[in-house]
Amino acid sequence: MTRSALLFLVAIFGVCTQLTDAFSVPKNEPFTEESEESGSYMPVLCSPLPAPSAPSSSVHTLTPADVSALYVLGLPQSHREASRVVVRVAELLSMFNLEGVTPHVNSQQPRSLLEDAEALSLSLSHQTTEWKLVLLFVPADSMCACSPHVSGDVTAAVQEVKAALRILKNTLHHTLVQVVVWSTNPQQDNRCECVTSNSINQRLQMATLLKTLQDSLSDVLEDPTWQSENSDFAAVLQSEPAILDDTSDSVRKDNMPDLNRVAVQLWGNMIQPSMGQAEVTGNSLISIPCPTQERPFLRTQRNSPTDRALNSSPLEESFMGTELNCTDRSPSPTTPTSVHELRPGDIRVVAALGDSLTAANGVGAKNDNLLLVINEYRGLSWSIGGDGDITNVTTLPNILKEFSSNLTGFSEGIGNHNTPTAFLNQAVAGAKAGDMVRQVQVLVDKMKTDKRVDFHNDWKVITMFIGGNDICDFCTDSIFFSPRNVIGRIREALDILHREVPRAIVNLVELLDIVPLRELHNDKTLGCPTWFVSLVCPCILKPKDGSSELHKVRDFNAAYQLSMRELIDSGRYDTHDNFTVVLQPFFREVFLPYLEDGRPDRSYFSPDCFHLSQKAHTLMARALWNNMLEPVGNKTFTQDFTAGIELKCPSESSPFIRTAINSNYSFPGPPPTPAPVTNWGSDLRCANTAPSNSVPTSAHKVRPADLKVVAALGDSLTAGFGAKAKNLLQLRTEYRGVAWSIGGDKELETVTTLPNILKKFNPDIKGMSMGQGKRQSGFNVAVSGAKVAGIPGQVRRLIDLMKNDTKVDFENDWKLVTLFIGGNDLCQYCNDRATLSPQNYSNHMMTSLDMLYKEVPRAIVNVLNILEIEGLRRIKRDSLGCNVLQQFVCPCFLLPGEDSPELAEVKRINRQLQVETEKLVYGGRYDGKEDFAVVMQPYFENTVVPLNADARPDDTYFSEDCFHFSERGHADMATALWNNMLEPVGKKQSYNNFRNSRDSLKCPTEEHPYIFTRVNSFPITTTTPAPETDSTSPPTQTTAQPLLPDCTDSVPGWAAAVLAVTGLLIGWGVTWLLLSCREKRSKRKMTGEVEIKSIKF
Repeated sequence: MTRSALLFLVAIFGVCTQLTDAFSVPKNEPFTEESEESGSYMPVLCSPLPAPSAPSSSVHTLTPADVSALYVLGLPQSHREASRVVVRVAELLSMFNLEGVTPHVNSQQPRSLLEDAEALSLSLSHQTTEWKLVLLFVPADSMCACSPHVSGDVTAAVQEVKAALRILKNTLHHTLVQVVVWSTNPQQDNRCECVTSNSINQRLQMATLLKTLQDSLSDVLEDPTWQSENSDFAAVLQSEPAILDDTSDSVRKDNMPDLNRVAVQLWGNMIQPSMGQAEVTGNSLISIPCPTQERPFLRTQRNSPTDRALNSSPLEESFMGTELNCTDRSPSPTTPTSVHELRPGDIRVVAALGDSLTAANGVGAKNDNLLLVINEYRGLSWSIGGDGDITNVTTLPNILKEFSSNLTGFSEGIGNHNTPTAFLNQAVAGAKAGDMVRQVQVLVDKMKTDKRVDFHNDWKVITMFIGGNDICDFCTDSIFFSPRNVIGRIREALDILHREVPRAIVNLVELLDIVPLRELHNDKTLGCPTWFVSLVCPCILKPKDGSSELHKVRDFNAAYQLSMRELIDSGRYDTHDNFTVVLQPFFREVFLPYLEDGRPDRSYFSPDCFHLSQKAHTLMARALWNNMLEPVGNKTFTQDFTAGIELKCPSESSPFIRTAINSNYSFPGPPPTPAPVTNWGSDLRCANTAPSNSVPTSAHKVRPADLKVVAALGDSLTAGFGAKAKNLLQLRTEYRGVAWSIGGDKELETVTTLPNILKKFNPDIKGMSMGQGKRQSGFNVAVSGAKVAGIPGQVRRLIDLMKNDTKVDFENDWKLVTLFIGGNDLCQYCNDRATLSPQNYSNHMMTSLDMLYKEVPRAIVNVLNILEIEGLRRIKRDSLGCNVLQQFVCPCFLLPGEDSPELAEVKRINRQLQVETEKLVYGGRYDGKEDFAVVMQPYFENTVVPLNADARPDDTYFSEDCFHFSERGHADMATALWNNMLEPVGKKQSYNNFRNSRDSLKCPTEEHPYIFTRVNSFPITTTTPAPETDSTSPPTQTTAQPLLPDCTDSVPGWAAAVLAVTGLLIGWGVTWLLLSCREKRSKRKMTGEVEIKSIKF
């Protein structure tokens, strides 16, 4: 049945299923391969709206169903990604057009935008009745954001767009033009000479360029000129630039998720009202916005006027000054010789090092002028600014001026670090920890050569605040930006200061807790430019709530903070009396300010909702000053923006700036070397370990202690292949006693396996495997090297073993069976694509589960999704086994080049196997028996490669071949499996942290003492008869969600038959009618039409 008939029948009958598979494009239409590929991102199609009685007569009442063709202008041939995005947009339009929408992209020789517009106008000038949608791309990548000529480049681009629109408006009829600012290269390469300068913040510059281009085009397109008087033509600007970005080292190299996101963003900005960026949930599941009956039209300036004003907190004229009520402001009687006896009045020089927060980007930007964020208001900077005085500008220098009128070194006015008024503010916007050595060298040279500074005799306060851009970029290279490496670069800079600068106290400000800033961008009512900040700080905003990526952000943020504390606590910088470094921790915990209506208060932030406003800089200066007067070991480490901060004063008993020495602080020294690990056991402290009062009859009310039998099916990972191997000779040994899902060696305190956990609930549990080899395998029937085709045979052997075991009451004992398979299928896929296809994989899996379902009473089956193998490509070790055997074990995944089509193919198959497994498990096929349940445990769905202290892959989790898991890896797998079992369906963790903490095991609760199944995770769901055929595809999200809403209303069998026949007859009738109309319409279109060739994928 064609796509059209399928959609139409779905609309007529309102089928009680979610249409999760994307429709397929008929073979006689172009873009077949691309359409099939992009179908995977469409979890829910928009419901067709009631068909209008006649095509729209006005461009301002144009609906998606009225569009017959999609054309593209301004797209360079090199931008293949944009062409792929266009294909996806056409598919989205096809949800509303029974004949589909074909995208037309210029495939001729490179042409200018004007030449493109003239060619399109010539070919379509005769078409006066059919509605056309034109995407006019304005690429920004050819412009150098940091060039002094960028303003002229923007003006030229805008003038070209105006000229092209003029051509289209004068020639075309029934046309809506959507203008799109396009970028695929947020961090420009060396084609721009200015990029090589260390002082250039590439992402901020590029974001500002895109904003400038966007605003300039908006000024043009808001002109009523582009809305034709007869409502036959309109041009409108998409509300945000379309940015195709691949910044994360964890993003798939085929960039499919980002292509889908951009396509949905373009689509969302076409319909009423514009919705900004596409919402992407876990595992790249994209929420597709749909037109409504109230707002069914494609957006134009007339039916959806652009509101460029941000709906934000009012930028109130707050009092930026501070009262200082200190009575004793005098310096020491004589110039002190010890840094530990330094009064505020003794300070003669201030200096600062850091990034845009110290350079004060956007601090003085008012009236929500986003373009002003590029300005560096150094005179207002919290730690080094010297504009005005303390009555109107609160900064550390202005506070110190109240104690020392001869203070120097502070920055003034607006400008970069090279301007004379910047003086000793050597912070550079976009700087990272690796830039600190250079900044320190420049600062030391300035202090040595400037006549205003007595380098050897003046006491100096130097404030360093760095690390924000490192955490913003850590996901691009987690090794380069590992906490150890980042703090190592900070240490190099501090070492230079310690070695070369006399009479100095250095404030090292602890990295702020940056994650709360996400809340500003989660609240869409604030109007924050999320696309802008996503360019400046991609690794913080892009992860979705609850994702493994966000978890990693929090871990890295905390690790940076801890590493800074450990560096200073080492006592490394307290070796003589005229120098010290003090950690100022007021930013460790940040509490975001909120308005009375519960929304975040934007007035503390600059217009980009990322950099801080003068209001926040005022509080930062006060907090820093107070930290300086608080004893080490008892400093304030929270920053509550809403709480008033009063300035502290030196006291008679403690008149000095506090250091570790004058605070009587004992350095703890480096952390002790942990004792060598002797085992990989775990500790379980659960209160609810009792079984049910009576043996349960439902699989949805089984407590851990009710389980009497464990069993396992699978391959070498379940057989414990090489788990305890110390050399290549031992690699082939199967250490089944420590196998994660079925091993029973020793006790939980020394060996973490699922049976050893269950022993804490039922010491008499049966079926676990022991020792090495197959002599004590129990019900571990896994076979090393097995593929999914061998699982039915394993199931048959398992059933026979359990039936024949006199210790097992086969009919009455509750059994837990764990199935984990697919690694060998995927690793050998390229050698036999037909046999190892996802369809065959699903069929073998279904056969296996069917056997268990029909023949094994009282059973819960854990099905683990095939792991995401891509991460194993990063596991390396300098050994023969790792360098040779790893690739031999999994050639199809480990041998292809990084960007090769072969790797892209096997990654796609990896994901498809996961999807097929979810579809089978949650398709309802195994819901027909009360004493049987199949549960997907998804913690392997997304790979999080375990990292060591250097943020390099930790090979101790892997055996000698760097592929199979070591005993440590098995322990972690067991912990993750157990925890998944105690998490409800829909909220199961879809990644593994690899933490190896002894106390990571979860416990059953009083509220829910049962092993979670689909039914007891959703109490409203009732058990339904098992269907005879597979259900629709499952959603590809990070947690295992039930596929379909249950159709709880019972339907008589005769009614189903009648409906089926009726549906078939209607389907034939509708299909005949549509094909007839289509043939007539095609004949009309062919007369006089000049075809524009289109690119096929």
